Amino acid sequence: MYRFLLSRQWVIVTLVAIALIPTMIELGIWQMHRYEMRSARNQLVSDALTAEPVPVERLTSPGHSVTSAERYRTVTATGTFDTSREVVVRRRVNSDDEVGFHVLTPFVLADGRVLLVNRGWIPANGAQTAFPKIPAPPAGRTTVTGRLMPDETTAASGIKDIKGLPDRQIMLINSAEQARRLGAGVLGGYIQQTAPEAKDGTPQQISDPGKEDAPLNYAYMIQWWLFAAGVPVGWWVLVRRERRDRAEASAAGTAAEAEPATV
Repeated sequence: MYRFLLSRQWVIVTLVAIALIPTMIELGIWQMHRYEMRSARNQLVSDALTAEPVPVERLTSPGHSVTSAERYRTVTATGTFDTSREVVVRRRVNSDDEVGFHVLTPFVLADGRVLLVNRGWIPANGAQTAFPKIPAPPAGRTTVTGRLMPDETTAASGIKDIKGLPDRQIMLINSAEQARRLGAGVLGGYIQQTAPEAKDGTPQQISDPGKEDAPLNYAYMIQWWLFAAGVPVGWWVLVRRERRDRAEASAAGTAAEAEPATV
């Protein structure tokens, strides 16, 4: 009745079905790990953004590497902006994907140490070889609030650290490099300024980090496991259909042989 399963065609179909089941199960497990990783990352970011603001000196110091638990923590600092030594970070986009610069201004604390403050985004407005015109920050002693960020690297950002750029332009924000340029103790990492807000909205503040789409990975996980469960069901449906078709063909052949010959 099922001898056809030993044919070359059905042996291949069966082997393919057997191979697909563990493959789809493994793909579902991979999506599950992605879901767990993204959910944990979203929770970490949410916890950091909702935590009470703390003085920046409590979380970082010269040479310190900002950890994943410290990233996006809201910090405060009191000091003065040093616009004479500010630089711009090339090839940065705003929320509308327009290319421009990020404004990085040294913020000198009371003890002489420096905090790097990313004040936000400004448009390129033509050639990027000249230093752009940047609105001035508040003068005198000021208290700023921002999200603490780790130093940028090519490996993490995908941005190449190109050398030979125009004066006062950089590709990556790195506290160690800025410490050498400024000849001062620079706190590890930098902050994305959130307060006080710039006059007339320029520079544009950097928006809050968005959440990764973890539920999408969960849906993919369920999808792959449903596919895995559907493979043996589909195989059995095909087998029953083949058996039925063969039985009908056999019955039709038998009926034809039983008919009397036409005189």
